[in-house]
Amino acid sequence: MRARYLTALFFFILGTMFSTESSASDDAAKLQEEIHHKGWIVYCSRADNGTWDLFLCRPDGSDKRNLTNTADFEEAAPRFSPDGKKILYRRLDKGSTINHDKWGFQGKLTICNSDGSDPVEYGGEGEYPWAAWSPDGTQIASLTVKGIQVIDLASRKVVKEFPRKGIYQQLFWSPDGKWFCGTGNHGGESWTVVRMNLETGEVNALRSFQTCTPDWYPDSEHVIVSSRPAGQPANNGYGYTQLWEVDGEGKEQKLLYGEDGVHIYSGAVSPDGEYILFSKCPDDGGGAERSGGTICLMRSADAPTIGGPSPELRKVHPDVKNGPVIEIDKGWEPHWTYQEISVRP
Repeated sequence: MRARYLTALFFFILGTMFSTESSASDDAAKLQEEIHHKGWIVYCSRADNGTWDLFLCRPDGSDKRNLTNTADFEEAAPRFSPDGKKILYRRLDKGSTINHDKWGFQGKLTICNSDGSDPVEYGGEGEYPWAAWSPDGTQIASLTVKGIQVIDLASRKVVKEFPRKGIYQQLFWSPDGKWFCGTGNHGGESWTVVRMNLETGEVNALRSFQTCTPDWYPDSEHVIVSSRPAGQPANNGYGYTQLWEVDGEGKEQKLLYGEDGVHIYSGAVSPDGEYILFSKCPDDGGGAERSGGTICLMRSADAPTIGGPSPELRKVHPDVKNGPVIEIDKGWEPHWTYQEISVRP
């Protein structure tokens, strides 16, 4: 009788496992189908020749193609213009190592069409550091030693300047044109994501302590960041970097995705705010110095989601939703447009 009971229990557990795996697979397939035609994602990845190139794919990872396909350069950190018709990125000398903290100071600012055609080097080595599109795509903001400069793209003239107010990397301009966000020293803390008011120059902290790589939500009222909270017992007390959402005043803090064993970087939001891109990598910093991380996609509505067992992290966040997460490709710094692109064969 006992043997019969144990046998039945074994098959019940086995059936539950298969049912759970099947359900997770079905959820991921539904997400892939849901996002397939929602524009394009651009990112940098290692090409077959070993250099970093820019790649384009559908949000589900299909229709992948190499946009730049250059064996003589390293190309990194692509960003679509607000209208999706252009891409700016950094072009580095072949063999250069991309520094995950200093990439905005590396290489030459280059702008091409969204299909990769007509690349133009906009500046010399190290010029226009941390260049970021203005909301209308006619200007760029650049984080220089002198301060934050706004440059008219057509004339290449500096039309405005702001003090840096402690911001030292990862500068981005809000979609409504009213704010900058960046990583800086603020309130006695380093590695703090801050927001700057372009009208008053006032700066406020969004999230402090080991927080970086901010990017805007389309509403200009929230920012996505990578953050490594203090007090994590995992990884010998060092912990792992997680993906968070913060509001513009730094009052609301929400976990988006975390997973013990990997660091989460390259956070970006879809043009309608409904989906989240990120990469996960066992190396802190996102793996830019090697081959990047695994680029992933999830729904905003499924946050917070935690990957893997992550027992300690689940204790801190018992309200997780465990939504589907799909893996797109190996790479770094993905960005999304809903603009349709006529891709060259």
